[in-house]
Amino acid sequence: MHVATTTRRYKDTTYRTHLLRRSVREGPKVRKETLANLSHLPDAAIEAIRRVLAGESLVTAEEAFTIRRSRPHGHVAAVWSQAKTLDLAALLGAACPERDVAVALIIARVCRPGSKLATTRWWTDTTLAEDLGVAEAGTDAMYAAMDWLVERQDSIEAQLAKRHLSAGGLVLFDLSGSYVEGRHNELAAIGYCRDGKRGKAQITYGLITDVEGRPIAVEVFPGNTGDPTSFSAAITKVGDRFGLAEVVMVGDRGMITQTRIDDLRGLPGAGWITALRAPAIQKLAAQQAIQLSLFDQTDLAEITSPDYPDERLIACRNPALAAERARKRSELLAATDAELDKIVAAVTAGRLKDPGKIGVRVGKIVNRYKMAKHYQLTIDNGAFSYTRDSAAIDTEAALDGIYVVQTSVTADRLDAGEVVEAYKRLRLVEAQFRSLKTIDLHLRPIHHRLAGRVRAHVLICMLAAYLTWHLRRTWAPLCFTDEDPPDRRDDPVGKAHRSPQAAAKASTRTTTAGEPTHSYQSLLDHLATLTRNDVVFADTNLVIDKLAEPTPTQRRAFDLLDTPIPTKLM
Repeated sequence: MHVATTTRRYKDTTYRTHLLRRSVREGPKVRKETLANLSHLPDAAIEAIRRVLAGESLVTAEEAFTIRRSRPHGHVAAVWSQAKTLDLAALLGAACPERDVAVALIIARVCRPGSKLATTRWWTDTTLAEDLGVAEAGTDAMYAAMDWLVERQDSIEAQLAKRHLSAGGLVLFDLSGSYVEGRHNELAAIGYCRDGKRGKAQITYGLITDVEGRPIAVEVFPGNTGDPTSFSAAITKVGDRFGLAEVVMVGDRGMITQTRIDDLRGLPGAGWITALRAPAIQKLAAQQAIQLSLFDQTDLAEITSPDYPDERLIACRNPALAAERARKRSELLAATDAELDKIVAAVTAGRLKDPGKIGVRVGKIVNRYKMAKHYQLTIDNGAFSYTRDSAAIDTEAALDGIYVVQTSVTADRLDAGEVVEAYKRLRLVEAQFRSLKTIDLHLRPIHHRLAGRVRAHVLICMLAAYLTWHLRRTWAPLCFTDEDPPDRRDDPVGKAHRSPQAAAKASTRTTTAGEPTHSYQSLLDHLATLTRNDVVFADTNLVIDKLAEPTPTQRRAFDLLDTPIPTKLM
C-alpha cells in the first residue's frame, strides 16, 4: 500500500492527484487498485500517511520531546559577559576553586543579592552554578572563598587603581555605614548611624572612586569611626598602596579637616577639594569676605582670606537651595512655636511650675527641631515665655544657599567652575552608596561575625558595584539612564538637568528605537526570562541544551554588551 501522486497540466493550471493504492497480483500479472482519493486532505496529512505506509512511527508534537528542566539564564549570562569583558576572574587571582566560588558570589550579588545560604539555593536554580562548577559548593566553601578573597584585597584594588586612576587626576572619597545583626560582630559599634537605626550597632566603610564614580577600593572600619580617621586611611591607601602621590582628593566638609589637610600637605603633589563648614562661612561673612553683591552678575566668585593662605576659596550661591532652606526654616520655626505654645499654656494653667521640668520640656522641643539658636527663652518658677531671635534668623537667612568650596588646586589646573563641579561629583559616590545599600546590591543588614568575613562581604559588594557601574553605562540606551551626560555643565552651581534625549525617554517611556524603556533592575528581571532548557527527545537518550527565543530587548541587551548570547558560561 502506498500513496501515488500524479500531476497534469491543463492550459495554465496544474492539477495534482493523491491516490491511496495497493498492488494486487492476479496470476502472473500485477495490477494497481485504487482504495481512496486523498487529494482533498491537507498536504501535512498526506505526508503523514505516506510516512506511516513507509514504516515510520509517528508521534504527536507533544510526544516528540519533553523539557526536563528550564532554568533562568539571560541575566547571569549578561553579567558574566560583562565580567569577562572586564577580566574579573584574572583580577581576583590565579585559577582555583576558591576563585570560581568568589566569581559566582559576585555575579550572584549583582543578579539576586541575598544571604550566603539563600545564594547557594538560588544559583542552583539558574545556569550559574552548573556552568561555573560551583553547584556542590555549600556555605563552608563560600566562607573559604571569602577568606581567600579578602587576603587579595590589596592586590585587587591596586589593579583597579592602575586601570582607572592616574597621576594628577581626581580621587573621590566618602564614608557611609550599615547596621549589623547579632551581638558578636567584631567590628560592630554604636556610632552615628546613617541608616536611621538608632541604638543599633553598625560598621562604617569608606569608598574610593575615580572621577566618574567607578568603585576602586573600600575600607571597613569599626562602627564608631569618624570621618577624619577614615579619610586618613584613604590618604594612606592612595599614597602608599597605589603609589599615586600626585592626586587630588575630593571629600565632604566633615571629612577633610585642617588636620587632614596637614596630612595631605605632607604628600608631594597631593591636593584636595572640600567645602567649609557653616561657622567658617559665617566668619568669612563677618570679615566681609563674602558679600551678597558678589552674586549680582554670577552665582560663583573666588574670594580670599588671610585665614586660608595658599588656598583658593570659591563662594557659590544657589537660588533654588536658598529658597528651599528658607522654606524649611520657616516650617521648623512654625512647628517649634506650636510646641512651645503648648508649654506656655501648661505653665499658665498651673499644670507645670518647676523651672527644671519646664527647662527639660523646652529643651526637648528646641533640640528636636534644632532651632535653639533662633530663640530667646525665659524660664522662672511658674513662668515661661519665648521670643524669636530676629537678628540670628536674619543673619542665617542672609547666607541661605551660599557655600564655599576650598581647594589647594591652582587655577592653571582647574578653573573656579571646574573646582565646584569636582566637589559636586561627590554625588557620584553617594549614588554608589545607594546602589550598594538599597537599590541594587543590598549590602545590609550584615550577619557575619568575624572581622575578615565582614570585610570580605563588603569587598564582594564593592566588586559587584564595579560590575553594576559598567552594566548601567552599557545598557543606558535601554534604560532611563542619561546616555550622553555632559562632561562639564554650563552652570556648575545650578540644578542639574537631564539631556533632551533622557527627558524624552522618561516622558514617552520608550527608547529612541521604540522599545519599552526599562529601569536597570527591570531589565535584569526581563533578561532572567530568557531560559535554558534541557530538551529530551522521545524514545532516545538524546538531551540538548536549547535557549528560549530571545525577545528584541534581550537581543539588544547582548548587542550592547558586544557579545552573542552564550548558551553556556565559558
